Amino acid sequence: MIDVEIKERVKAGDKMWAILIDPDKLPFEDITDFVLMVNKSSCDFILIGGSLINHGLFNDYVQKIKALTSKKVIIFPGNNLQLSNHADGLLFLSLISGRNPDLLIGQHVKVAHHVNESNICVMPCGYLLIESNKLTSAVYMSESLPIPMDKPDIAAATALAGTLLGLQFLYLDTGSGADGNVQTNIVKAVKEATEIPLFVGGGICNQQQLEKAWESGADIVVVGTSIEKHYSKMFEFKKDVAWS
Repeated sequence: MIDVEIKERVKAGDKMWAILIDPDKLPFEDITDFVLMVNKSSCDFILIGGSLINHGLFNDYVQKIKALTSKKVIIFPGNNLQLSNHADGLLFLSLISGRNPDLLIGQHVKVAHHVNESNICVMPCGYLLIESNKLTSAVYMSESLPIPMDKPDIAAATALAGTLLGLQFLYLDTGSGADGNVQTNIVKAVKEATEIPLFVGGGICNQQQLEKAWESGADIVVVGTSIEKHYSKMFEFKKDVAWS
């Protein structure tokens, strides 16, 4: 199971990174070429999802991607329609940084029976939006205020509260296309306050930022927009022996 694999790798000190595929940004006809490139990259996982998907092909995207790769595919849902039994895991996200009840528990109630009856590995995850230098899609669509970038104490307390509620994963994000990534002091504060696997995404554009996130405490760094713009950029991200 993908949740057990990640937990064991984190416990062993492994540092990982994932490529985020937004079906709204990757044309369906480009999937084959893109995934064949991903297979040659050093990434550990593929995440798929987006804030706004303007077609009904989500399941088709996941099915086609899974048919082309041996890498594990994890759904990073922007809403309760982004589900597929073809994925290896589902980040069951609760937006614990905000006060929007629909994203705290509302949408989860609507799909609870469907998810429970599926064969997908459910990964309960506390999602924390962190302030960026511009309004991102995630912040706008979630109708919630992000945690201020200069308040690591609030981020740490929020993350800790999530773990006390039983969440098994945490995800710090500034949102797709963010102007700047999650600040190192926030990543450090959250990691020091908790003991569960930590995803960090938003604004990661180069190897230096990837390693900086790892050094700050991230276990899995997620890269999306920079690779969406230039597919070949995925090969610039490396996993040194020291990180595996």
